[in-house]
Amino acid sequence: MSPAKKVQLERILESLDPLPHPTPSTEQYPTPAGIAAEVAYLAHAKGDVETRSVVDLGCGNGVLAIAAKLLGAGRVVGVDSDAEALEVAQRNAERAHVNVEWRLTDVQAIRGSFDTVLMNPPFGSQRRHADRPFLDAALASGRVVYTFLNAKSEAFVRRRIESASGRITDRLVYAFPIPHTFAFHREELRRIDVVLYRLEVAKG
Repeated sequence: MSPAKKVQLERILESLDPLPHPTPSTEQYPTPAGIAAEVAYLAHAKGDVETRSVVDLGCGNGVLAIAAKLLGAGRVVGVDSDAEALEVAQRNAERAHVNVEWRLTDVQAIRGSFDTVLMNPPFGSQRRHADRPFLDAALASGRVVYTFLNAKSEAFVRRRIESASGRITDRLVYAFPIPHTFAFHREELRRIDVVLYRLEVAKG
């Protein structure tokens, strides 16, 4: 199967079902289809997707894992601790006609190594340092990592990456649209400053 063109990829990702009952404590905010497609294409252009092994940590509805598979990734694994999320992700993969392995487990239980990690982890807005297990798992299991982070936590994340012999190669800034999802949200749509890092991890 030849990789999907960017406009085609975005259209497929837009058609995926969102999570019906997102949980505020785990910050299950969706990765916008346009941003997911752009990041997947960046990873593809860098040689980090096609034929590579890819893991999506905290995969939610599977958008990043599915995008990677549509762009020609080899083995793709989606990991989440929410069984309902994985059911949605499985249905979305079937709709997109791609084969992804889905694992119901905590990211801290991930073993093995992958060429590339893609993830949009919780930012720690509801529970302090909620992003730390995801970052640590990514640094331990991936040679290349693409991760979103809240711009406000950038200094902490940089220190964590550097202490694990990681090197940031790319930095992109996005404004994530966060729709009114939970009862405590006061606005119909809020945009938050989000940074995407691409980093390479030195392995012994």
